[in-house]
Amino acid sequence: MQLLFVCTGNTCRSPMAEAIARAAVTARGLTDLQVGSAGTSAWDGAPASDGALLVSLEHGLALEGHRARALSREIVAAADLVLTMGPHHAERAVALGGAGKTHLLAHFASHGGDATPIADPFGGDLDAYRATFAELDRAIGKILDRVAAERGSTGR
Repeated sequence: MQLLFVCTGNTCRSPMAEAIARAAVTARGLTDLQVGSAGTSAWDGAPASDGALLVSLEHGLALEGHRARALSREIVAAADLVLTMGPHHAERAVALGGAGKTHLLAHFASHGGDATPIADPFGGDLDAYRATFAELDRAIGKILDRVAAERGSTGR
């Protein structure tokens, strides 16, 4: 299964979500899950933002090798589940063929309860990035629990 996280520039929220999910997938032994990210307005090849890099490092996650990629029809087609940071990201993913598999990240994590967009820390201080990281970390744990339960996955 391929999980795709989508934000605007693919330099802050979605790379942090990808790194958090990748580490959690490994820790849980979910060998059948792959994780990626993209941005609706990404500049292909752009590195992760400094704030995302620093806050991820605080949690033992490395984003130095991350390079942004623009959301495309091919990327959406390759994903089984598209999780977006806000409604406009979901609209774009659906327009690129993601109908039926695109959800707001917070909404999916809460089984349809929370439709709050994930705050964009871009341009903010490190505390803004830390708050976004913590929000993503909590939600991604719930998402992986839900995906595993819905698939009847034993994690292997």
